[in-house]
Amino acid sequence: MIRRALPIGACASAAALLVLSLAGCVSLFPATKPVQLYRFGVPSATASAPDSKVSPAGAFRVLKAPTGFPQAAAGDQIMTVSPGGEVAYIAGSRWVSAASLLFDDALERAFEANPGPARLIARGEIGKAALDLKLNVRTFEADYLNGPKSAPTVKIEVRTLITRILDRSVVSDQVFSATALASEDRVSAITTAYDRATNQVLAQIIGAVNAVAPPTLQQGVSASDRVS
Repeated sequence: MIRRALPIGACASAAALLVLSLAGCVSLFPATKPVQLYRFGVPSATASAPDSKVSPAGAFRVLKAPTGFPQAAAGDQIMTVSPGGEVAYIAGSRWVSAASLLFDDALERAFEANPGPARLIARGEIGKAALDLKLNVRTFEADYLNGPKSAPTVKIEVRTLITRILDRSVVSDQVFSATALASEDRVSAITTAYDRATNQVLAQIIGAVNAVAPPTLQQGVSASDRVS
């Protein structure tokens, strides 16, 4: 196809019209709705951490390994699953930070608030640890079990492996799970269900760790010796 060039006068007129049209615009880009940010694993107002200066009888330290998390749910997008298994993310809404980080933060706060003997320490912290705790989050999603317009059910499943640092023997290997039905198909209700399910599964994990606390476990090795 042969394209004919416009006369110089026509080009100047077209340019002038473009300048006039842009002068009447406030912005060249349409306004966008701000993204709503949510979080989970927030402790209740009545929960309070124990006095750090006082250790419960039989207190022992637990070294936490990095938490495994499903890649599709590990980021800041809120993951949902349809009855057919199709994965989608809620538009216009995000976690305030990556879900994997929020989960670990919630775990640390839950251990701090729990009155049991287990005390969590991270890799690199100085102290003697009796147990090694490894968590692998297998499921972290909101399932639309009854159709796309129904209130979804949040499902969380975590494999919890506890080993004795002294001899590397397995103390406990369990899978804990929790579900929470959202009150309605709204983002605020869904994130609240995520919060409830997270708190439930964390309570199970901490209960399992506290349950393996015989006095002999306090003869752990130094975490600083084990972690370079």
